[in-house]
Amino acid sequence: MISTRFRIAGVLAAAAIVVGACTGSAATASPTAAPTTTSASAQSAAPTIAPSVAATTKIVGSIPDDQLVVAGHLTICSDMPYPPQEFFDANGNPTGSDIEIGTEIANRLGLKVAVQNTVFDTIIAALTGNKCDIIISAQDINAGRLAEVDMVPYFNSGQAFVVAKGNPSAIKATTDLCGKSVGVENGTTEADHLNGTGDYKPADGLNAQCLAAGKAKIDVQPFSKDSDALLALQAAKVAVYFTDAPVAGYYTVQQPDQFELAPGLLLSAVKQGISVSKDKTAVSSAVKTALQSMIDDGTYVKILTKYGLQANAVTSTNP
Repeated sequence: MISTRFRIAGVLAAAAIVVGACTGSAATASPTAAPTTTSASAQSAAPTIAPSVAATTKIVGSIPDDQLVVAGHLTICSDMPYPPQEFFDANGNPTGSDIEIGTEIANRLGLKVAVQNTVFDTIIAALTGNKCDIIISAQDINAGRLAEVDMVPYFNSGQAFVVAKGNPSAIKATTDLCGKSVGVENGTTEADHLNGTGDYKPADGLNAQCLAAGKAKIDVQPFSKDSDALLALQAAKVAVYFTDAPVAGYYTVQQPDQFELAPGLLLSAVKQGISVSKDKTAVSSAVKTALQSMIDDGTYVKILTKYGLQANAVTSTNP
């Protein structure tokens, strides 16, 4: 489902980052203003989109129509923009590595694909409320989510910090965040890491670590959208943006004159998963089969390589 994008091959070769490597090798340049998107509430019908990779004739499974939100379609919930994994192209069409992976999964199940732009904070509720069949949206696998949904591992990720060019706040260690404003997207693992919630014990929260060191608390600034947090950093309303490493790398490559990565700060390597409602075992099984076939024949890595994310590849759909 990838459409036209600007290629920036000249800066990509020097932009790899370990674990969260993200060079944005085939992505639209990140906007300096928040893109116009269709909200989940306003999007009453998910648009059907054509796959960007060549449609495969290799059908490896199927899903009964009574297990699908719309018969003959695999409906995907994804929170956009969150490049390079999911965002809108210049024509307003959903794109990114997650969307291409979802499209190819649909191809291999003999289904058309549709995408619902869904706010991350409520994306699991949208899935369990039968608004979509699966979630592909850079979701870290954790105990809280596994209590609500089944998750098929599909991507390795981590956490990193985006700072303004020149790193004016001198962020070189997590304790350098103490007393400073940190932007984060609501509902993310990064928000839990800052606050010591979710899978993080209270004492493991970065804020608690500041207090334990006798330093001022982090001024946590939550945003409903990834792009809003980046705009806040651009406008110097926050000192740091805390996000997934692939996203952090993408932004620093796309706007190297404005942003850079805080050096040496890659945290919490973790697998991300494709979420499926627990009562839809046929969907979960079919998605797992289709994804494993993509891994086995190289299509999966080909998609990730298109975005400079091949270092983040998994080798199996097993936990």
